[in-house]
Amino acid sequence: MTAPEPADAGEAVAIICGGGSFPFVVADALIQQGRRVVLFPLQPWADPEAVKRYPHYWARIGQLGRFIRIARKERLRDVIFIGTIVRPAIREIRLDWTTLRLFPRIVRQFYGGDDHLLTGIAKIFEDLGFRMLGAHEVAPEILMPEGPLSNTVPGATDLSDIARGLEVLRATGPFDIGQAVVVAGNHVLAIEASEGTDQMLARVAELRRSGRIRSPLGTGVLVKAPKPDQDRRFDLPSIGPKTVTGVAEAGLAGLAVIAGGTIVAEPAAIVEAANRANLFVVGMKDGEP
Repeated sequence: MTAPEPADAGEAVAIICGGGSFPFVVADALIQQGRRVVLFPLQPWADPEAVKRYPHYWARIGQLGRFIRIARKERLRDVIFIGTIVRPAIREIRLDWTTLRLFPRIVRQFYGGDDHLLTGIAKIFEDLGFRMLGAHEVAPEILMPEGPLSNTVPGATDLSDIARGLEVLRATGPFDIGQAVVVAGNHVLAIEASEGTDQMLARVAELRRSGRIRSPLGTGVLVKAPKPDQDRRFDLPSIGPKTVTGVAEAGLAGLAVIAGGTIVAEPAAIVEAANRANLFVVGMKDGEP
């Protein structure tokens, strides 16, 4: 199949959205550009109250045929996947006839990590004539800039921990595991798996309370980065005010992410929370040691 044509800035966009605030950040950015958006919030993850502000059609995983009918009626060709969902078991997918015909192909995508799954599902959409876009492609303003957002900046020990964290993520990334790690004193305290960043930070906080972590309060860094060779249209690392709160509760010094490769929700609230807790929030150049 030939590659999709470049996106037309005036075309409408379908946003297939899970939980969290990021789908609405992207929707608002597109609306400010003058583009029409139609949301396909996934049950049960998307926020019903937030969804009400936009044209939308509630959806469930497995309703591909219904999506195609609505997308054609609404003249939607550009599609964005964004938001948090819990990876479903195959038996939990409610199949319509279109999805059922593609089921053998879909099943093959489940045998791998999240990046493998998302890239495989996106290829199915492309083969059906849709154009898959990354949220950052249409709304680059949602990406983390390079340098510190906060008043506090990382010191030499913090930079060493950040470097170790990036090394760990480069090593684990090819296994499609996670996008975050916590490092203190060059000691890896936690690696993100299926629980997600917030739960990983809660685990670090509990380990600290139980005495399993002996590094002093205010040391250690949360590091987030895309996986090597990841399809960056999907599942970019993300941070929000809740991430900063989790870093503070885990007793860390701050957090570092890849500039231009991390989605930032509510940056003003992030800065306020970081400054209040005397934490640093910094965007590192991709590939920086």
